[in-house]
Amino acid sequence: MKTARFHSPALKKRTSLCVALLAGLAVSGSALATEDINLTWNGITLYGTVDVGVGYQNHGTDYSPDMYYGLEYLVSKNSNKAVTSITNNALSQSKIGLKGVESIANGLDFVFAVEMGFNPASGSVSDALKALTYNNGRALSDQKTAGDGSRAGQIFNGQGWAGLSSKEWGTLTLGRHTTLLNDAIGKYDPQGGAYAFSVIGYSGATAGGGNTENTRADDSIKYTYKNQNFRAGALWQFGKNSGSPGDGGQVNVGADFGGLSIDGIYAFKNQSVAAGSLSAAQLALPGISHDSLAATISDNASWTLAAAYKVNEALKLSGGFERITYSNPSNPLAANFETLGGYHIAFVNNNAFARDKVLKVTWFGGKYNFDKDWSLGVGYYHYDQNDYHTASVNGLVVRAPCSDASAAQCSGNLDALSALVDYRFNKYFDVYGGAMRSKVSGGLSSGYLHASVLSTAAGIRFQF
Repeated sequence: MKTARFHSPALKKRTSLCVALLAGLAVSGSALATEDINLTWNGITLYGTVDVGVGYQNHGTDYSPDMYYGLEYLVSKNSNKAVTSITNNALSQSKIGLKGVESIANGLDFVFAVEMGFNPASGSVSDALKALTYNNGRALSDQKTAGDGSRAGQIFNGQGWAGLSSKEWGTLTLGRHTTLLNDAIGKYDPQGGAYAFSVIGYSGATAGGGNTENTRADDSIKYTYKNQNFRAGALWQFGKNSGSPGDGGQVNVGADFGGLSIDGIYAFKNQSVAAGSLSAAQLALPGISHDSLAATISDNASWTLAAAYKVNEALKLSGGFERITYSNPSNPLAANFETLGGYHIAFVNNNAFARDKVLKVTWFGGKYNFDKDWSLGVGYYHYDQNDYHTASVNGLVVRAPCSDASAAQCSGNLDALSALVDYRFNKYFDVYGGAMRSKVSGGLSSGYLHASVLSTAAGIRFQF
């Protein structure tokens, strides 16, 4: 059976060269920096974030040096023992990147951006799928923090695109993009997409329109336009490549009315990949590499409506609703293909949704600024999963309703409440602390070691 190659010396060398280049630009940029740390030279800007801290869960899993959120802040199947650990990226993803703008004609600019996410507590490039491979064949109680993700060890795992921008006609770019849906979720999340304090920040199911690998789109074209209070956007992913087999598209329309901002987004993704660790039985089969993974394949579609209202200079409220539908793929995928980061998918399930799964996500909350330094954010998040459980009777697939934890296809719920306090010393440096309690019930708790988790985190963050 085919076995993929991973983390070759050549890849490591390219990564090292990339990091060295960015570090060299940082040094040269610092030499040119003004008092406000403006790291721009000839239209090219170096930017970045470093976020590191300490986390605790009463039912958690051990720290992963590869998974970008470090610890499992949200209740998960393998949530197990009490864990206290150094961790990273609790408030935001650590990253380093370059972005640039160069005028090429009157009113027309060339623009580009490249970005790499990393884990400062381990010094590793963020790689969700590598974290999944560690759990291959392991019992839930023996696993480390892991989950699927769009950052899979690529050198530029955040974004990498180039294109043209005009104030009159908008911006058109080609490459690897954060999607329109991902942009909107971050904008309207009261906790700003924080891994440790937001369900829709920690889990990419919402921002990915069903699956977290889809929060970023390889081989895509993205267009955004703004005219006074109105904005619109479109994104198309071509697919048909090893990292993302299926095509996909998104459309966004939004507007601002005084203190009110509102956006609506439609997104779909065909042959969507949800990667997972191998079971002990799968790993034991002849020819299966420990670096391989399993995947569930689906066709996904989602509708999202989100809004924010600035009550006054101190208080801003925000929230949203998304309806996600998962269906069996119209074009099933065969096993033995490579997904993001070059990871080998050895097993696939094309029949997980004999009846459509519908996941409804609701969130709301607010942020209050006591003054220019202190702020408090509060967020509530809710999942509502339908009953899509089926059974086979005389060779026919029939509905078998359930609302308990007997099967993951039974109807179920997830609820989470979080609070976050942040203190900003200046525009570049802040410290934070907060907590999130999450719990699952019904089908969403099927197979879980514990149905609830209390998670806390505190840390420091530097942005430039």
